[in-house]
Amino acid sequence: MPPAHKKNIIWHQPVVTKQDREALFGHRAVALWFTGLSGSGKSTLAHEVERILHQRGCHTFVLDGDNVRHGLNSDLGFSPQDRVENIRRLAELVRLFTDAGVIVLTAFISPYRADRERARRLLAPGDFFEIYCRCSLAVCEQRDPKGLYKKARAGLITDFTGISAPYEKPTSPEIRLRTDEEEPDKSADKIFQYLVNNGFLETNF
Repeated sequence: MPPAHKKNIIWHQPVVTKQDREALFGHRAVALWFTGLSGSGKSTLAHEVERILHQRGCHTFVLDGDNVRHGLNSDLGFSPQDRVENIRRLAELVRLFTDAGVIVLTAFISPYRADRERARRLLAPGDFFEIYCRCSLAVCEQRDPKGLYKKARAGLITDFTGISAPYEKPTSPEIRLRTDEEEPDKSADKIFQYLVNNGFLETNF
């Protein structure tokens, strides 16, 4: 049962709807949920796709996992429980962004399959696109842009995904990319073409 205080909280229906904003902006408001190991290229791809969309007049925003942990989720660590709560909050934030008519691109490891599915269920059917940045652990460690794998291997970081904490691969993502074999611009173009081909963007972009 929900907490007692929630009985006094009522969802307020907006006067201006998501559909009104989509009509104004000229594109669907969807969530592009990038998931993969640290170093798999999630942030790089999210920002490249946003650049492409922004150049075409789309209303976009990238939610980066590290950036959100500096503020909204600064009270959370990396234990399994905190990871679940981190993604729960982020999923609610994603829902608000899509309600605002924005194409929101997320760059979170989001290691647990159940958390990603919970995020999907918060959005209207067809508004959530799971994008799996498949990259071998060896390549991620070789890249190691933040030096985190080195610290994890040395035991300086605990609960590190791929080393001392699990990553549950997506079973049926909308888009699957081999980011250890393909250049970011090629992967970004695949995502853009997917949106066009499935009617989320006008073909005259």
